[in-house]
Amino acid sequence: MTTVQEQPVSTGGTPSVVLHAAEGLHDLIDGHGDENDRTGRIAEPVVEALYDIGAIGVFTPRELGGAEMTPRQAMDLFRTLSYADPSTGWVTMAMGLATGLAGAFFGENAARELFATPRLGIAGQGTRPGRAVPVPGGHRISGEWSFASGIKHCTHLHTAALDAETGQTRFFIVPVEQVTFIENWDVLGLRGTGSIDYTLEDCFVPIEYSYPSLSTEPVTGGDLYRIGIGNFASINHGGWVLGVGRRVLDELAAVVRAKAGRPGAQTDTVAFAEHFADAEVRLRAAKALLYEVWEEIEATLARGAEIPLRLHTLNRVALHNATFSVAGIAQFAYTSAGTDALRRGTMQRLFRDVHGGTQHVSSSPLVMQSAGRELAGLEEGKRWVHFSLK
Repeated sequence: MTTVQEQPVSTGGTPSVVLHAAEGLHDLIDGHGDENDRTGRIAEPVVEALYDIGAIGVFTPRELGGAEMTPRQAMDLFRTLSYADPSTGWVTMAMGLATGLAGAFFGENAARELFATPRLGIAGQGTRPGRAVPVPGGHRISGEWSFASGIKHCTHLHTAALDAETGQTRFFIVPVEQVTFIENWDVLGLRGTGSIDYTLEDCFVPIEYSYPSLSTEPVTGGDLYRIGIGNFASINHGGWVLGVGRRVLDELAAVVRAKAGRPGAQTDTVAFAEHFADAEVRLRAAKALLYEVWEEIEATLARGAEIPLRLHTLNRVALHNATFSVAGIAQFAYTSAGTDALRRGTMQRLFRDVHGGTQHVSSSPLVMQSAGRELAGLEEGKRWVHFSLK
């Protein structure tokens, strides 16, 4: 691997510095949560703060001024931000990933040029590819993409397209000004992410501004980038859902304390207490499994070894478990909180956001179906390609 010698413009810090700064943003982020939900975007003071503390650089290589956090450090960051506001945590992890991967897999000169962009942030979509026609010097890409979380706060788009000649899927980085927005984010939860659709039509992208979607050998940066983009899902969405799950239980506890002693309060029953304890255990168990799997993956990478198929599988299983454990906890909290959850407010928004998160492809039933076959020893010789075994 080579590294970029010239430090570009950046406000990145060490992982511990970024994490500490993120903890200090709780009141700011929490205070804009309802506004984000109503307006369909993250409030600008929050966006500025995320850039200022280096949160968008969570996965950006150190040589390019980023934090290049380990998987568990990144999950700590996403838990912290998502606890304050799920939409803010979601946008941060989506932009952090797209920005960081470009830094890792771009060539040295292109990376230096891209990361000299003031307040660089990359958003976009990578699961449904468009069309890329090879031309001298690069590709012309066209298509329509969905779920561009962070698109309203970025400088560039990360977008997948299929090379019309080779059949290879590549990620292309284009300036956001070249994109046509489709304002169609009318959804149940995660409204504040503003994850609208977008289109590109015959847009030229230099070959230096794209890289293969299955890249695992970074040009810049360390072992983190060897995990493959599919494994980043459990870092991002796992950290996100654990943070939201903790906030759900804390909000429910506050409701319970406020109602304690009222005549007929359902939450004064022994049945409620039992279910609350069960919810706490399920949340902690989901976190323990996810962090245990990532501890093992990090140790494997540190030895210079390849991640075995079983760990790839357990990683996806751990994310699915966390996602639907928290979905069950949110249902319990919604039911127990009564009309406090029915009316507009934090509990209602958390409930909606949790169920928005369950719809992500990384936690689909197909993932568990493939995982079950692998765990049973029925998929020898196959490998995970994003969220399916092939």
